[in-house]
Amino acid sequence: MRTAVTDHAVVIAGGGPTGLMLAGELALAGIDAAIVERRASQELAGSRAGGLHSRTIEVLDQRGIADRFVSEGQVAQVAGFAGTRLDLSDFPTRHNYGLGLWQNHIERILAGWVGELAVAIYRGREVTGFAQDDAGVEVQLSDGQSLRGEYLIGCDGGRSLVRKAAGFEFPGWDPTTSSLIAQVEMAEKPEWGIHRNAFGIHSFGKVKYEIRNGEIVYMDGGPVGVMVTEQHVGPTTEPTLRDLSEALIAVCGTDYGIHSPTWISRFTDMTRQAASYRKGRVLLAGDAAHVHAPDGGQGLQTGVQDAVNLGWKLAQVVKGMSPESLLDTYHAERHPVAARVLRHTMASVALRRPDDRTKALRDTMSELLGMDEPRRRFAAMMSGLDIHYDLGQGHALLGRRMPDLDLVTANGPLRLFTLLHEARPVLLNLGEPGGFDLTPWADRVQLVDAKYVGTWELPALGPITAPAAVLIRPDGYVAWVGDLTQLGLADALTTWFGPPTAA
Repeated sequence: MRTAVTDHAVVIAGGGPTGLMLAGELALAGIDAAIVERRASQELAGSRAGGLHSRTIEVLDQRGIADRFVSEGQVAQVAGFAGTRLDLSDFPTRHNYGLGLWQNHIERILAGWVGELAVAIYRGREVTGFAQDDAGVEVQLSDGQSLRGEYLIGCDGGRSLVRKAAGFEFPGWDPTTSSLIAQVEMAEKPEWGIHRNAFGIHSFGKVKYEIRNGEIVYMDGGPVGVMVTEQHVGPTTEPTLRDLSEALIAVCGTDYGIHSPTWISRFTDMTRQAASYRKGRVLLAGDAAHVHAPDGGQGLQTGVQDAVNLGWKLAQVVKGMSPESLLDTYHAERHPVAARVLRHTMASVALRRPDDRTKALRDTMSELLGMDEPRRRFAAMMSGLDIHYDLGQGHALLGRRMPDLDLVTANGPLRLFTLLHEARPVLLNLGEPGGFDLTPWADRVQLVDAKYVGTWELPALGPITAPAAVLIRPDGYVAWVGDLTQLGLADALTTWFGPPTAA
């Protein structure tokens, strides 16, 4: 007997950070999105990601929810490259820092936001197969139920079933090193912190800690977080307590009496990226589209920002406001960003090899990053603040993140990011009020007349020329820069937000 099919506009496979963020973006646009998540709750075994970088915090601030994360996390300078810390406290952004916050808390807060937006979540189930046709995708779930959506988005992680079943190519490099991470009880006390020896890097730290004056202070009692580099690349099977014990004895000469593991997992430097992010009505985002070593804490950030790039575009296509070709800009913009993340995580892994020659290179790199200009460039890169989409030649702002300016409007002072809380595009006129007529796009784009008194400065670029007017996309990136002559504005509005409404 054929089970009933439940219809949604978009079905999202996977309810991690990427899937949750995408669902939230679609819900803000009034799109009926549903998440299929194999976990029965948002509980997460293991530490996974350990925080948020500056640009990701900005993205959350654009939606008015950054404070939820900042209030629970530890503010610190966490950007780094190949073991060298990169201070960005002098960067022109409200969030010139990183945030120490484990992924289970990040997911819980995101899930709370998505819950407020009334997104349907099918928990305790996973996608087992699907078939797409000209009008949509029929998705089979592990409990025998079927969902139908106009689009299916694979946010189901590095081993993505959606990616494999749809036949996406996933080229890249096999692992050269692997490490075990775990949360365990220990009979003996190890030396806290990060250590290097002939095997590589290993570390010990209490799960509960505080950051005081920039230093990590561990709390008494509780489980210990362990990371240890394995002698050889480990198998793809789930690691055991015995695997961890043997790895610790090989590296440290003792396993410190480890027992009672909360969780144990293995990560490698396998590096792969989907050759395309879209096949018809099936798209990929987050780890389903790109996997790499965890160096620099780039994975979660890249996935959340994939979701924010895709969400508004997909919403406009579903609503019929924009042609399907708008979805091709998702791959065009996000694939190069992740390719660069893959490149610098591979470089970072190479620089942490334990031999003397690599150490000499690492020390040289650290010396270079101590200089101001390289420090600024790499800090902007590692924190996501220098991301630039190629939208053609023009003003330095074109294709870059819009700064969160303190604006003055007829209704009083206003932070620019406040205008993006509902994920709607904005035409910001900083010249003479009343110079723009947005009537043909008034149902889609907000027109705001405002003044800004202050310098214009971007991370990595420095001071830039003040624009007279900017068109800001829902993801916070600038799609057009101009003045009252409005040269190219109608084309930019049509490209990004659909053709004008007939009078």
